[in-house]
Amino acid sequence: MSDIPGENDQPDPLDPFDEIIDAETTRDPDLAVIEAGSRTLRTQGGPPQADVPGRPEDPEVDAALRAVETELATRWGETKLEPSVTRIAALMDVLGEPQRSYPSIHITGTNGKTSTARMIEALLGAFELRTGRYTSPHVQSITERISLDGAAIPAERFIETYEDIKPYVEMVDARQEYRLSFFEVLTGMAYAAFADAPVDVAVVEVGMGGSWDATNVIDGDVAVVTPIDLDHTDRLGETPGEIAVEKSGIVKQDATVILAQQPVDAAQVMLKKAVDVNATVAREGLEFGVVAREVAVGGQLMTLRGLGGEYTEVYLPLHGAHQAHNAAVALAAVEAFFGVGAQRPEPLDVDTVRKAFASVASPGRMEVVRRSPTVVLDAAHNPAGARVTAEAVGEAFQFSRLVGVVGVSGDKDARGLLEAFEPVFAEIVVTQNTGPRAMDADALAAVAVEVFGEDRVQVEPRLPDALEAAITLAEEEGEFAGGGVLVTGSVFTVGEARLLLGKG
Repeated sequence: MSDIPGENDQPDPLDPFDEIIDAETTRDPDLAVIEAGSRTLRTQGGPPQADVPGRPEDPEVDAALRAVETELATRWGETKLEPSVTRIAALMDVLGEPQRSYPSIHITGTNGKTSTARMIEALLGAFELRTGRYTSPHVQSITERISLDGAAIPAERFIETYEDIKPYVEMVDARQEYRLSFFEVLTGMAYAAFADAPVDVAVVEVGMGGSWDATNVIDGDVAVVTPIDLDHTDRLGETPGEIAVEKSGIVKQDATVILAQQPVDAAQVMLKKAVDVNATVAREGLEFGVVAREVAVGGQLMTLRGLGGEYTEVYLPLHGAHQAHNAAVALAAVEAFFGVGAQRPEPLDVDTVRKAFASVASPGRMEVVRRSPTVVLDAAHNPAGARVTAEAVGEAFQFSRLVGVVGVSGDKDARGLLEAFEPVFAEIVVTQNTGPRAMDADALAAVAVEVFGEDRVQVEPRLPDALEAAITLAEEEGEFAGGGVLVTGSVFTVGEARLLLGKG
C-alpha cells in the first residue's frame, strides 16, 4: 500500500512473509499447505449452517413473492444487456440517490466475489457495523441477493421494496429506449433497501465487468479485485488484460484498491488505472497475504498478513487454498475501510477478526450437504474456478472414488471446465438444470466423452436422476471405502441440487 509506513524499508531476511511471496504468486499448494491430522477426521466437522431462505411458509406471502418474480422475469435477463449505466443512473436520480447515503466496498473479479463479500460482511458486522450486502446470482431464493446484517431480507420486505420503487421503475422505463433490466431493478431495490435500513456500509458485488455494470453508480471507498481470468469473453475481452479494462471501471478517484494476485497483464491494467485516479493500491503477496495455512476439522487454520500486521490462528470453516486467499483479500479490504495502514498503524483486534472468520458460511461453495456417501456442492462454472475446486476437494477429502455431477450453462467454456475436473473424477454424470440457459445434456455429454472417454460418462438429463446415479456409483465402493460425489458446473445446478438434497 503506497502510504503504509516503512514500505520502502529493506525486508527483514527472517520475515517468513517475504519468504512466501513467490509461493503466493504461483499458489503452489505444496508450499502453502501444512498437512495436519487425519483426512477422514477433517471432514467430520463443517461450516456454520448457511443462511439460504426457502419459499415463504405463508401462502399469501409466497404468492406475492411469485408475482414479483413473474414481473421481474418479463425484463431482460442477466445475460442480455445494453452496456451502460444510463438507465440505473436515471432510476437512482428519481429515487433521490439512495446509494450515496452510505459508504461502499465494491467487489469485482472473475471468481471468489461472493465468498469474499460474505467474509467482508462478517468482519464489518463483528466490528458492530450494520451491513448491506448485494451479491449475484442466487443459489435458491431471489431474496438471497439483498442481505441486511448477514441475513437475506425477509420475503415480505423484498416484496415491499419492489412495490415501493415500482412506480419509479415504470417512470424510467417510459423515458428510456430500453426498459430497466432484471438486474438493474434488483440493484435499485438493493440500494433503496440499504438506505431505508439504514446501513453503515454496503458490500456490493458487480454482476458483470465493472465500468458499465449496473452496480457502478456507487463510489466505492474501497475497490476489491478478486482474481481475473477468462469468463464472459464475448462481452469483456479475450485476455485477462482486456477483461481487466472493464473491471477497472469500479476504481474511483482517491479510492483504495485491494488487488488479489493477478495475471501480469491484468495487474498492469489495474495499476495504471490506480495511477490515473490517484488511488492507493495494496497487492496480495506484497502488502498483504496468506502467511501459512493448515487443513483443520471442517475448514482451515490460517495466519494472515494484513495491512497492519499479522493475524494468527484464524479459523475459516471453508475448504481450499482459494478461500484462504479470499480471506486475505477480505481482511485487507476491511482494514483499508477502517484506515489501517494509512490513518492508523495498529491492526484490527485479532479476537474480533477470529470470531468473524469463524462465522463465515458460503452456500454452494465446497458445501457438504450429505454423508454416506459424502455429497459436496460447488458452484465452479468456468475453467479457473474448476481448477481451484479440483485442488480443494483433493486437499479436504480423501475420496477413494469421486463421481462428478456436472450441468453447465450454454454460454460457458464447458470443455475447459471438464478438462479441469478430468484428473479428479473417476466417472462423470452429465445432466442439466431447469434454467433457460442450461446446456443440453446430450451436447455436454458429447464434449465429456471426448475429455473422459465413453466408459467414464453417463448421461441423465434430469438432475434428480443424475444425483441418484452418482450416489449409486459412489456407494459401489462400499460403506467405508470413501466414495464421494461433487455436484458442480453452475450456480443454478448447485441450487437445484441443494433443494433436492433437502437444504433450504
